[in-house]
Amino acid sequence: AAMSRKGRKLLVDSLTRSAKHFTKSEVECLIKLFDTLVAKASSQFAGAGFDRTVFRDTLYNAFGMTDNVVLDRVFGIFDKDNTGCITVEEWVEGLAVLLRGTLEEKMKYCFTIYDLNGDGYISKEEMFQMLKHSLLIQPADEEPDEGVKDLVEIALKKMASTYFFVLFLLQDYDHDGKLSFTDFEKAVRDENLLLEAFGPCLPDIK
Repeated sequence: AAMSRKGRKLLVDSLTRSAKHFTKSEVECLIKLFDTLVAKASSQFAGAGFDRTVFRDTLYNAFGMTDNVVLDRVFGIFDKDNTGCITVEEWVEGLAVLLRGTLEEKMKYCFTIYDLNGDGYISKEEMFQMLKHSLLIQPADEEPDEGVKDLVEIALKKMASTYFFVLFLLQDYDHDGKLSFTDFEKAVRDENLLLEAFGPCLPDIK
């Protein structure tokens, strides 16, 4: 829906405060982009936002994010009210973390991506599901699942591995096969590269 000049100024001011990592001119640009994306979306949201398809296409085209599981998880994080529609507030505030977030914000974001069932832990099964999509595609006649399961088991048993995320898995101090946010945070603060230990869920640096 069309917005008055005064209403738009109030929106820009409000989002500049709430998103905090963007300048006012950047927020204005993001709102313009939002309007463009809404025009591409189905009309079911009556101009209030855009759907999962437009969201996924945008993250793919702008940031090279291709993993379907990750894209669905990112959509869920942006869509705070769980309506299936990304509003302008969700769009700008979500991008503030995705693109300019502090280490603390990004740790919470990545942990939420990997915690597939939302129970506050990254379990062995969740590691498997995420790593399964991160590994190189196997030849058609090979089944990757067994290899991924073996990889997770090796990492959790502290055995040698060429995969850098094993360093992160060494933080599973109680050896219960799952990692809390505290474990995750401790590992990432020691080695920032472990932020995306179970698969890329942030835009690459370019």
